[in-house]
Amino acid sequence: MKAIALFIATGAGSGYAPVAPGTFGSVVGLIIYFLTWRWPASWQATLLVAISLVGIWASTVAARHFGREDPGQVVIDEVAGQLLTLFLLGVGPMWAIVGFFIFRVLDVIKPWPARQLEALPSGLGIMADDLMVGVYGWIIMRVLLGVAARLF
Repeated sequence: MKAIALFIATGAGSGYAPVAPGTFGSVVGLIIYFLTWRWPASWQATLLVAISLVGIWASTVAARHFGREDPGQVVIDEVAGQLLTLFLLGVGPMWAIVGFFIFRVLDVIKPWPARQLEALPSGLGIMADDLMVGVYGWIIMRVLLGVAARLF
């Protein structure tokens, strides 16, 4: 089970990237988005909830394994946060890439209360801050899409 947890927590190994592992985790989220963006809303919601809940478990196991509270190799939180940023927007590649960059910037900045959510215990803290950032990213995307629809 530990090997499965590490595979999940590291975003299928993307978290072992020598530089910017969180960015590589977000790319995994983007790939999953492109594979599922045309799914019915209930399926997308189920996938997001499943990744989040399994991510809490997997990142808890991985944190113990790596001996740190929020190891850099754990990127399942970026996968989930990236998916949440694009959740049910149904955007194509151009807007998905915009969402990718919005999520990455927000993940670095960690606006309130995202940074405070990191203090939650174990995998919950690892996942919660990126999910909060994903909510902010989704809101920004909705605003940008609304503005673009009115302008074009």
